[in-house]
Amino acid sequence: MRTHFRTLVVLALVAGLLGVFLHNVNLRRVAAEIVRAQPHWLALSLATMLVNLAIRARRWQYLLEPLGATSFGNAFRATAVGFAASSVLPARAGEVIRPYFLARHERMSATGAFATIILERLLDLVTVLVLLAAFVFAFGQGVAIGNPTLFAAVKWAGALATVISLAALVVLFMLAGNPDGLASAMRRFERTRPSALAGMISRVVQKFARGLGTIRRPGRLFVALAWSFPLWLSIDVGIWAIAVAFGFKVPFTGSFLIVPLLTLGVLVPTPGAIGGFHEAFRLGVTVFYGVPDDAAVAAALVLHALSVGPSLLLGLLFAARAGLNISGLRQIADRAEEGRANV
Repeated sequence: MRTHFRTLVVLALVAGLLGVFLHNVNLRRVAAEIVRAQPHWLALSLATMLVNLAIRARRWQYLLEPLGATSFGNAFRATAVGFAASSVLPARAGEVIRPYFLARHERMSATGAFATIILERLLDLVTVLVLLAAFVFAFGQGVAIGNPTLFAAVKWAGALATVISLAALVVLFMLAGNPDGLASAMRRFERTRPSALAGMISRVVQKFARGLGTIRRPGRLFVALAWSFPLWLSIDVGIWAIAVAFGFKVPFTGSFLIVPLLTLGVLVPTPGAIGGFHEAFRLGVTVFYGVPDDAAVAAALVLHALSVGPSLLLGLLFAARAGLNISGLRQIADRAEEGRANV
């Protein structure tokens, strides 16, 4: 019953977002804009999506090293499967599926591996916000002249979010740097709450701390963060290539502003970020760069297809080779969510 209700809520959310996205849009003009897009720039955008998938896998492999050696092939396959699952299942299910899929092929804790994914997201957030700060303080002159208040809000929101994300990084560093203290705290917790649930929580938290082992040394954290910049610059190139393909007057550094908006859009828990991704891109290019709605909608549709397509096809192929279909992936996500798998 709960699954059916959640499905209905997600479908209603998708329908509502697509309704907003396509409101007052001429679909014939949208189709015409897609036909006129320059194919070589679209090809470049597609290539960057494959590149950033490979960089993600390599960075994850590096983050996993404290838990044990992991092959690039297994990290790449698990990354593709995770992104494919997020494309067809709601609530970004791929984030929990990815470590469990990897644990099927590598000798390591899925819970510890999941901790590295949380660290990945924090590194991603810091990188995106650093690039946003570079844009608003160095490259953003002349943008949104017609709406300076909105641009000022983006500017200071980005600065605040950067401070918060860096503070979270420090907290994680302190947590991972004192595993003995964390273990002692968990033992006290078990004594004050003697139950199977308390024991399970204690084991999960200690495995989680081991998964954060990659940031116990500043040098390792620096390398992991360094991997994040080519990753997000590759994504920026892909977005900029779409803008050029459709003839938008968006500079390359303009993608530093569009990406944070897309990051907000993909937070909406729909499969493949359908609706939220599209509307975030449309708003970004229309509000800040004066792109007509029909052209913005066309570019958003193509960008989403090229962003999701490679990982979706590769991920479903790798999952099928491992004997998993979409239903099997959903079961893994449900077990992980309920805390009953690989504790």
